Formats: sequence, C-alpha cells, structure tokens
Amino acid sequence: MLQRKDAPLILVVEDEPLVRLDITLAMVDAGFSVIEVPDAEQAIELLETRGSIGLVFTDVELAGTLTGFDLAREIKSRWPHIPVLVTSGRAAPRTEVADSFIAKPYDTDAVVSQARALAA
Repeated sequence: MLQRKDAPLILVVEDEPLVRLDITLAMVDAGFSVIEVPDAEQAIELLETRGSIGLVFTDVELAGTLTGFDLAREIKSRWPHIPVLVTSGRAAPRTEVADSFIAKPYDTDAVVSQARALAA
C-alpha cells in the first residue's frame, strides 16, 4: 500500500502488473493513497476489512473467477457509498453497475481527473 496522510484511499484492481503499477504511481503522484490487488476476490476481502476505501478503480477482465463488472455489482450491493470507476479495452460501458467508465488505452490524467470527481 502506498499511503499519504489524509489522502483519499483508492483500491486499484488490475491483473496486469505493469498497468497496475503505472496507474498506482499516477494516483499517488496525484495525492491519493492506493492499495493495489490483482483480482476481484482480493478486492472484496479488503473491502470487508477496511472501512476507509473511498473509490475502487477496476479493470473488467481480471484473473480469477470474478470480472470487474461482478466486483462493481458486489460493491453496489454491499457498499453503495463507494464509487466504482471501471476500465476496459474490449468491454462496453455498463453504467448500471459502475459510476463511471474509461476505455483502454486510457490517459492516466483522465483517470486521475475522474477519480478526483468521484472521490470528492
């Protein structure tokens, strides 16, 4: 976990290590604290134990049995106060389960800007 004092906490869910590192560093540079995990199952475990997560940023296609859309649905059901920002290079936006969608390849500045708006 990369943490800044008094910064909003973002959970990044991405199974590609270099993509996860890139967006994590961009979020930290923008002033967020970040926890990163490679799959939805680990994300749910964290959400069950940490009450301070202010936003989830997830890819749709993840390792494991759950997709990013599955994760978004679970968050909306169990933690409706947590905004979900979804990204994908292939899947179409599904605004019924996500608060916002950004297509891959994305500009990290656009992701950071959207994260700021959702976490406010």
